[in-house]
Amino acid sequence: MLGIALTKERNPRNSMPAMLQVRDEIEQVLIKSGYCEDTEFSNVVIAVRFGLKEEFVPHYQAINKEYGELPLGIEVSVEKMQGASLDEMKQIIKRAVLLSLIHAGEKYKRPVAELEKLLLEV
Repeated sequence: MLGIALTKERNPRNSMPAMLQVRDEIEQVLIKSGYCEDTEFSNVVIAVRFGLKEEFVPHYQAINKEYGELPLGIEVSVEKMQGASLDEMKQIIKRAVLLSLIHAGEKYKRPVAELEKLLLEV
């Protein structure tokens, strides 16, 4: 997971620690559910784009055959992140990441039930 600024603003404060914590939490769910097993990709790379709007559907790139990666990108509103605490930042990022993974999971017929449960908690 990586964060990319789409505006002239710096990446929001607490965004990196929040992304690392979200990655660690969701990675365990992906492993447990078998999300990347028996499919064209062995892992998912998500670019969280700090921009001016909030997206609910990720942008897809072609699966990288060499590395087995499914690249996804989703934009979150940097305005919502201004002044956010670490916990608030985690919730914003977690929601975006879960939306991406659920959408991709449905597209590639992957198990998403555990991800949907997590989304209800956000």
